[in-house]
Parts: sequence; structure tokens; C-alpha cells
Amino acid sequence: MLELALTICGFLVLVFPLGWYMYKVSEQKPCWADPVFNPVDKFIYAVCRIDGKAMTWKSYTLNLLLTNAVMLLVGYFVLRLQQFLPLNPNGIDNMEPSLSYNTIISFVTNTNLQHYSGESGLSYLSQMLVIIFMMFTSAATGYSACMAFIRGVIGMPSLGNYYVDMVRITTRVLLPISIVVSLFLIFQGTPQTMQGNITVTTLESKQQDIAVGPIASLVSIKHLGTNGGGFLGANSTTPQENPTVLSNLAELYSMMMIPGACVIVFGIMLLNKRRERRNEQGGAMPFVLMGNEARTVFLAMGIIFLLGLSVCYLSESAGNPLLGKVGLSQSMGSMEGKEMRLGIAQSAMFTTTTTAFTTGTVNNMHDTLTPLGGMVPLLNMMLNVVFGGAGVGFMNMMMYVLLTVFICGLMVGRTPEYLGKKVEGREMKLVALVLIIHPLLILGFSALAVSTEAGLAGITNPGFHGLSQVLYEYSSSAANNGSGFEGLSDNSFFWNITTGLAMFYGRYAAIVLQLAIAGALLAKRPVSVSTGTLRTDTLTFSVTLAFMVLIFAALTFFPALALGPVAEHLTVWK
Repeated sequence: MLELALTICGFLVLVFPLGWYMYKVSEQKPCWADPVFNPVDKFIYAVCRIDGKAMTWKSYTLNLLLTNAVMLLVGYFVLRLQQFLPLNPNGIDNMEPSLSYNTIISFVTNTNLQHYSGESGLSYLSQMLVIIFMMFTSAATGYSACMAFIRGVIGMPSLGNYYVDMVRITTRVLLPISIVVSLFLIFQGTPQTMQGNITVTTLESKQQDIAVGPIASLVSIKHLGTNGGGFLGANSTTPQENPTVLSNLAELYSMMMIPGACVIVFGIMLLNKRRERRNEQGGAMPFVLMGNEARTVFLAMGIIFLLGLSVCYLSESAGNPLLGKVGLSQSMGSMEGKEMRLGIAQSAMFTTTTTAFTTGTVNNMHDTLTPLGGMVPLLNMMLNVVFGGAGVGFMNMMMYVLLTVFICGLMVGRTPEYLGKKVEGREMKLVALVLIIHPLLILGFSALAVSTEAGLAGITNPGFHGLSQVLYEYSSSAANNGSGFEGLSDNSFFWNITTGLAMFYGRYAAIVLQLAIAGALLAKRPVSVSTGTLRTDTLTFSVTLAFMVLIFAALTFFPALALGPVAEHLTVWK
């Protein structure tokens, strides 16, 4: 418990200064790093002819989609032609069409679902030019959309410029931090080389290939950008990607920092907006760390995260009673699928974090978790709001904030308001669409998989666990998480196409609708706060928000969960 508490405290120590720095980056405020990065940014603006003019929500969205479309097409052709391209010392063949389609959508949408093993499916050029490159651009895309959304919600003059946002977050945050993390991982023992695989003779006198390559550079940005995936098929369970407990902590903090900092950025932007308004009116405002509304959102996310972590840790610590009955001691907990160098605590922490922050990397095999322990990552992805990915997790939680404000406002007979803007029918229709799309993708495709021969052919585990695997696969795809229960034969035409569609619509449909909401709120005139206005900066609102998220998830997903992990738990513990 002390280990888990110290890990969380470390996160809180890191996230606040990073949030202040990212605020200065996003709003182009003077910063100590300007002399280093200003010439770099100006050079990129000049080459790409970026004028920096403010965009409407439609223009911002269109440029975001077109940029991602170009990267998708270029990346697809690299995967299809990698056999004929350089930097392929291991002689990897071209990727087949349906797998290429699935892979490129996976990485352009920040999902990083892998229906292949990286060490045997991709050349070094593909790993760097497609995978690592898109780990930067997909994270920057989500964060840029988040900054535009925040500007619209709090009533800034405009949503900003997509290209400026994307360049600045890449050059000033993602690149420098990923370089530092890469160097630390190399120090801990992670390979970073262009050398081909190493063939060794084992103690049994057999030949074995040890995969190496530019691993450290991929592992750093896959966590920092909440991408997931892995250079190797076994991901961060392997000592090549995650050699020590210190590297495990570095990877944990990397995937936690930017999603947590997005909430801090929102609070600082809102606070400074109010300070400017107060100064115009001739009043003074006391110094506080960030806006109270941001604290309520951060607290609601934290409540749900701690609930999930507690359930996962206690479930794994309890062990497996079926193994206990055959004489295998469960005093250490359920160690199946876990690394001895990490143990139960760090495995539970990593499992909860990678699905709460929608990263998708794993340091243990989720398929071997106890039923309730496995339900935690599944539920985190179904919620898709517990900090979430870089930028998009905060936007998803704001949908529940607006829903909570709307319902509570109707209960007291007032027109709902949030941050001085009325929340009316148009905004709530868009919010409802965002909230409906996610469960529709998960449950719709899961129903299709268990009712067709092509879908059933991929299920290798009969009974309740097989349904959990299907739910997990589509939850991971729709939430742009990328982790898997494994056990599925998912590299088939059916699974490649359906998960590709879930990843695509789970990413872009939500972003388009959320930017439309930001544009609608930006166009509204502010209203004055009165005694009847619902306060959204209190502990009561935080708890109400957390319960709203959990109630919505229970009403939507509980029947499916009851047939999967809950039924499996009752069977194991009967």
C-alpha cells in the first residue's frame, strides 16, 4: 500500500509544474525555453507556410482531419512496401492489406492496437517512419483538439490555430521529454541500436533470436503520448522494454503526466480569464493554484481511478482459489502472467493506469488477471474519462460535466449554465451523440462478433472469458487504448476491419462533435452568475460527477459485464 501511495504522490508532484509549463506553451506565454525553441518553431512555420491566424471550429476540425488523412495514406504505403525499403536488416516482408489498414488506423488514431508482433512484423524504417512518427503526431493531435475545446468552453477570443498548437506541443513538450526518458531507459538497459537481431545459443544448445533495435526511443514516446503498443509483441513485460522497477516507474509517470496536466491547463486558463475580467473591473484577485472547476474535475477523475486501483489490487492479492485447491500457495496473490521483478502492486498500478489513461501498454498479461481484476481495465476503457489519453480524456469527461450540469439544472427548475454560458438543447444533443457513440461501437461490434462465423472463429476461450475477450477488444479499440486480453485470433479480415472501424469512429466522430460543442459555447453571450446558479466548484459537484459517470456506465454496460467477468468471478469463487 505504501508503494502505491508513493507512486501516486510522485504523480501529483510532477503534474502541477508540467501543467503550468504546458499552459505557457499552449497560450504562447513567455517561458525560459523560448530562446531554444523559438528558432525551431519559426523555421517550421516558414517551411510549412503556417500563418498562425485564428481558426473557426469548422476550419480547425477540417485541418485536423486533412492532416491525419495525409499521414494515414503515407503510412499505409510504407507498410505495404517495407520489404523494398531500406533499414530492414531482418528481412521483414510487406504487411498484408487488411493488417496494414488496421495498423495504420491504429497508430494515426493514438490507439496502437497491434494484431502483429513488432519484432517480426515491421522493419526498422516502419518502426521509426510510421510507428514512432505517428506516436508524436497522434498525441499532438489530441492535445491540440483539447486546447481548442478549452478555449471555446471558457470563452477565449478564438479556438486558436491547429498547426501552431501541434508544432508547439511537439517541439516544446513531446520531443524534449521523450529524449530525456529515452536516455534514462538506455541507462536502465533498454536497447537503442540499428543492429539486426542477435542470435544466441541457449543452455539447451538451441538457437534463439534476441530482438533489438531502436527500442528506447519508441518506448519513451509510446508512454508519454499515451499511445501504447510496443516494439516487441510482449510489450513492457519484457526486460528489453522495461528492464527494472525504476524503468517501470518512469513509464508509469510518462503516461500519467500529460493527461493529468491537461486538467491543470484548463484550470489555469480559466483562472487567468477571470483575472483579466476582474482587472478590467478594477478589482484584485488572490493567488490560487488553478480554477476550482478544474479541481472538481481532477478530483472526480481521481475518485474513479482510486476505486479501480483498489479493486484491481485487492482482487490480484486474493489469488486464484482454483489453484489453491490443487495445492499451489496463493499467499503471494495471483502471479500468473506477472513479472517477479514487479510483483502484484506495480502490476495492478500499471494495469489500472494504462487503461485509465488509455495508453494500452502492459507490464503483465491482462488475459491472466483474476475476473474482477480484469474487469477494472475493461471498465476503465468503457468509461474512457478517467484522465484518458492526451487531451481527449479531458474532453470526454467534460461531456459528463455538461450532462451533470444539465440534469442538476433541470432538477432545480433553471436553465443549466456552465462557466457563464447557458447549456441548451443544441449542446445537449451533441453531448448525447458523443456519449452514445462509444457504447454503440463497443456493444454493436461485440454483438456482431458473437453472432457471425467470422467473429466466432477468432474466439479461442469458451464461456464467460471468451465474451470478456471480445468486449475487451472492442472497448480497447473504441477508447483508442490498444491493449488486449489476448487469446483472440484477431489477425483476420473480420477482426482487422471491424476494430479498424471502431478505432476510426471512436477517435474522429467524438473530436468533431466536441469541437462543435466548443464552437457553439464560444458563440454564446456570457450570462451573469446569480444565487440560483449551480456551483460547479465544490466537493459536492465532484462526487455528483463521479456518480454520474458510474451510473451511466452501469446502465449501459452492466448487462454485458454480468455475462463476462462477473459471471466468471462467481464461477471461480463458487
